[in-house]
Amino acid sequence: MKVIVGLSGASGAVLGLEVLKQLSEAGVETHLVVSRGGAMTVRHELGTDGFDRLGALAHFVHAIDELSAPIASGSFGADAMAIVPASMRTCAALSIGLGDNLLTRAADVMLKERRRLVILPREAPLTEAHLEALLKLTRMGAIVAPPVPPFYVKPTSLDDVVREIAARTLSWLGLDPGIKMTRWGA
Repeated sequence: MKVIVGLSGASGAVLGLEVLKQLSEAGVETHLVVSRGGAMTVRHELGTDGFDRLGALAHFVHAIDELSAPIASGSFGADAMAIVPASMRTCAALSIGLGDNLLTRAADVMLKERRRLVILPREAPLTEAHLEALLKLTRMGAIVAPPVPPFYVKPTSLDDVVREIAARTLSWLGLDPGIKMTRWGA
């Protein structure tokens, strides 16, 4: 399986890092692309070595302006893509078909090819424009899943919350997250 992981400028770079980690542990081929805003967020939230840590988990790292990268084409055959975290700028661009960088182009390819696209938008509160963009993306076939922690799992740390949200992201991508995801039970 080939999965594209995109990070855009919203807060939550640790979620992208954990998704890459879990995909790596699952033996999935990963392609990473980080927007300019995402790169700033990675440096701020994960430190100066954050991008290196992300890159070490990905099989391939693509520059945001590399529109000739394989992931920009439907013939490449990526199975799924997650944008984690997703900024409202990225969501708005996708909702109007604006593939102006490699992240939005790769996501646009997923939509046009009817492949799985999981978007974890990170913004609060939401304006009407945000909600309209997210609704359009849902209608276009994307899975829009704000990274809301499931409190019934009784997390005891932020790491528990991040791990659980990442595992759910793998599930939405069509992968079995194994024991990392808590299932509802009696």
